[in-house]
Amino acid sequence: MPIVRNKKIEVLYSAEQLAARNRELAEQIALSDLKNILVISILKGSFVFAADLIRALHEAGLSPDVEFITVSSYGAGTTSGTLQLVRDVDTDVNGRDILLIDDILESGNTLKFTKELMESRGANKVAVVTLLDKSMRRKTKIDADYVGFECPDKFVVGYGMDAGYAFRELPFVGVVTGDA
Repeated sequence: MPIVRNKKIEVLYSAEQLAARNRELAEQIALSDLKNILVISILKGSFVFAADLIRALHEAGLSPDVEFITVSSYGAGTTSGTLQLVRDVDTDVNGRDILLIDDILESGNTLKFTKELMESRGANKVAVVTLLDKSMRRKTKIDADYVGFECPDKFVVGYGMDAGYAFRELPFVGVVTGDA
């Protein structure tokens, strides 16, 4: 069990498993009917997954354009409030096939908001790819078109995902289990 920042971390998905799954997802996407693809990575948690998946898409024969968007939920205390666009894409999405990349599909609120935003701007198609799917936590009706792994009902870190801004750098997805 790795120890990082004096914390024990149980590895759920290794770097090797992540790399293999990215290649599989890229092959599935390459075989889809998506054309003239604009990849939009939802920051911050998806940045590592997005970078690896975009490289895998290139290896699968695709050369998508790439953009980034930041959506945040503002609310009182620990409850989520209204979703707000913090950083928008610069590219016109009208008529484009969009591939939204996110790290984890949990409540579904962020992905639903972002997908509907792209559709309202005239996107031809909007497909969703997520590294992890916590379907047991869904609060809104949305499913990913491409899923890396089903995620247990645990708080995960690594591979871009954080706990208090820590652990994003880990090359694997894991769960903090306690102090070292």
